[in-house]
Amino acid sequence: MDTVKADIKLNYLGLKNYEPIWRAMQTFTDKRDENTLDELWMVQHPPVFTQGQAGKAEHILNPAGIPVIQVDRGGQVTYHGPGQIVLYPLIDLKRHKIGIKALVNGIEEALIQTMAEYDVVAKRKEKAPGVYVDGKKIASLGLRVRKGCTFHGLAFNIRMDLEPFFRINPCGYAGLEVTQLSELNPDAEFEKVQEILIKNLCEILNFTCKMGPAHHNQKT
Repeated sequence: MDTVKADIKLNYLGLKNYEPIWRAMQTFTDKRDENTLDELWMVQHPPVFTQGQAGKAEHILNPAGIPVIQVDRGGQVTYHGPGQIVLYPLIDLKRHKIGIKALVNGIEEALIQTMAEYDVVAKRKEKAPGVYVDGKKIASLGLRVRKGCTFHGLAFNIRMDLEPFFRINPCGYAGLEVTQLSELNPDAEFEKVQEILIKNLCEILNFTCKMGPAHHNQKT
């Protein structure tokens, strides 16, 4: 039996500083009501470390001038920088009839399916949210639920400078290696990967994607 798909609005925000986008997610979540359309925010951030609610200072080894921002998502420390797909799903879980565990599973599955299109075998890891290739982390995941609605989201390494990951224990794991899609398949083009990821995510989560007004060309 086919289920009716809900609409979700996709906004491409381009390259934006982390903190204003985080504050905007909080405001959107606080002000939304039962009629507010769910949204996906696609963005890249200038170099920044973000420390989750459970984050421990010892996992930041040497920020060396890169800002560190304490935030209200789950998880430990991670790095954002240009060339990384950052996708924030702003979803009313109750209205969409989906639990947080199913949402996390769906996001991970969309990442796995997207990489499969580039002949890359990615896997989940028990009790370590995110997606891995040969034990190396390629995508991080950290969400917050407020008023039954999600914000924060996923970060997927495509074609970026990975050096800052050596300045932290990624996601709180000392020695955890990090990789990116362009190292595993040189044909991976940022914007194309984005399109495939959105298509897979909307399919898995049962959404119909509607383009928002803020659509910027953001080749990397």
